[in-house]
Amino acid sequence: MTLTIDRPEAPAGPPKLDGHRLRTAQRETLDSPRMEYGLLAKMMFKPVDLLYGREGSYTKFAMLEIIARVPYQAWERMGYWALHRHHGRSALARRVFDRIVEARADQDNEQWHLLIMQDLVQRNGDRQNWLLHRLAPWFIAFFYYHVSWVLFLVRPELSYRLNAEFEDHAEHEYMTYVAEHPELEFQPDPGTYAAEYGRYASVADLLRQIGHDERVHKLDSLENVSAPRFHQVRL
Repeated sequence: MTLTIDRPEAPAGPPKLDGHRLRTAQRETLDSPRMEYGLLAKMMFKPVDLLYGREGSYTKFAMLEIIARVPYQAWERMGYWALHRHHGRSALARRVFDRIVEARADQDNEQWHLLIMQDLVQRNGDRQNWLLHRLAPWFIAFFYYHVSWVLFLVRPELSYRLNAEFEDHAEHEYMTYVAEHPELEFQPDPGTYAAEYGRYASVADLLRQIGHDERVHKLDSLENVSAPRFHQVRL
């Protein structure tokens, strides 16, 4: 006898846009002001600008993508903790598990961003050194992870808000970089991860898509600020 188990489907992730919609998304981002960043966000952005420059670059974006996965990892950890504590309440446990699945999907999306940026770094011949591109990102990610974890433990909406600020920053950084480098419109997407992430008409569109992904993550986090997924769970 074969037992069939219905597994929850992983979220589809941010939508993939065509060229016209990507350019529209870019204009929307550039026409909108950045969020008002709080102290914790500024404590991360300032060192990044000092170490990697205020202007965007592939190496800077790769470093940011290392950090971008961190809050989703923290939320997944907290989700498993909540799942352990409330496994006897099936309806609540299912809602918690759904959030864990979403957090993993968000991590995967950010991981594709990192792989794409590292591929562009190599193709562009940019140099990376151990101190700035391995050790420093680890320290910043370590700080961000524990801040996200503690905030979620105390007040989940603060953790979501901090992530929204980080994603808003990333969204504007990508879209601004494309606007400042029109030559990217004529550089073909290398398509190294086309099977997993999609193929685009140019590197400009590829970066616009990543920027739009960050917007989707930001909006999801802002939605959770007003209604945290675990607001009924006392962790």
